[in-house]
Amino acid sequence: MAHPPTDVTQLAAVDAARAARVLRDVRSATLSGQRAPVAPRPVIEQSWGRMLRGGVDPDHDFRTGLLSREEVQRRRETSVLRHVLPVLRQGLVSVADAAHHIMVVADEDGRVLWREGSPPVLRKADGTGFELGADWRESVIGTNGIGTPVVARRPVQVFASEHFVRSQTSWTCTGAPITDPRDGRLIGVVDVSGPLDTMHPATLAWVDSVAKLAEARLRELHQASLEQLRAVGAPVLARLGGRALVVDGDGWTAAVTGMPYQNRIGLPRSLTAGRRWLPTLGLCSVEPLAGGWLVRAAAEPVPAGTTRIVLDLSQPRRWSVTVSGIAGSWSHELSPRHAELLYLLAVHRGGRSAAGLAEDMFGDPERRVTVRAEMSRVRRYLGGLLEHRPYRFCEGAEVEVLRPADPHDLLPHSTAPAVTGKRLSAHLP
Repeated sequence: MAHPPTDVTQLAAVDAARAARVLRDVRSATLSGQRAPVAPRPVIEQSWGRMLRGGVDPDHDFRTGLLSREEVQRRRETSVLRHVLPVLRQGLVSVADAAHHIMVVADEDGRVLWREGSPPVLRKADGTGFELGADWRESVIGTNGIGTPVVARRPVQVFASEHFVRSQTSWTCTGAPITDPRDGRLIGVVDVSGPLDTMHPATLAWVDSVAKLAEARLRELHQASLEQLRAVGAPVLARLGGRALVVDGDGWTAAVTGMPYQNRIGLPRSLTAGRRWLPTLGLCSVEPLAGGWLVRAAAEPVPAGTTRIVLDLSQPRRWSVTVSGIAGSWSHELSPRHAELLYLLAVHRGGRSAAGLAEDMFGDPERRVTVRAEMSRVRRYLGGLLEHRPYRFCEGAEVEVLRPADPHDLLPHSTAPAVTGKRLSAHLP
């Protein structure tokens, strides 16, 4: 009787060699179009499907040029990841070294920026191209512990022949994405890798926990920066009349006067000083402050006119919404969950109740509280462009969805029943 997919992971903990043989047979059968003795785990099967559709060669690895040392250093100095390296080192490096593993940190493009851990394993990694500046995107290298978590947007362990490219099948790799808590944007991946006989099922939870500690550190740093901005902005607001607030570059509020407090307001991606239209506030006067912006709401009504909303889902992991109208244009990068919700609202222009969206997202209409919480966050930057009871785009707005060329690549991270159903459909709405 064949093992279900979960048994293979458990088997690897006690007999890594046997588990590797089982997975080798699974990989061979799957790639040759035959029935596999054991079904691949869903996250691996989905990744293999992307590789086959993308034309990645499973028998030959393809390595793009390494980044120069100067470019690696430039990326290190500009990456938010540099702020959490002490957390990652403390949580991973000492244990990884003792267990004959290495810790690898890559940026959002899958480029390796840091490597530390067991010297013999580092030398072995050099032989597979797993070195500083290397490109480990899934579309280039195949299923792996850096590129696959980037696409799946969740922690992934890739053991032995779960790697798509044959040259990597002697490794076990476990990676977890790290997101910026300010906006949910992916900023990189932390990975622990080593020879396949060092694999342990608990590694996945361990790496994920350390990634979450890194995100918690980023939240602490953000709160500290808001406190500094508040010290600068509060005296300015005390001298003003009317509605005004001080926000950082991402729209998070440090201080407010003459209006209800909002945690965050939507800002254009490239904000400049002057008169601007901002969601929830309308026409505003925007002035720079050290570390942020002074935003004063104008008394005039928002200009009337047709609004165009473009939901761009065409790129693998860079989803955005762009709003254009008489008052100007602005864009906002979307988290995976918000991309799902706005896609569903674009599909159902008549609107969806909280229960309906919960059914679409989770297959469970009782999860209305989760949906309402997420929609509240969406409304912070889309403001009056979204109605509720039911949730829908406002009347008169022209809504366009830019989809990927291949329907299978529509929000590939998503497990929402309504989204997976659209991916399987040959004719998207």
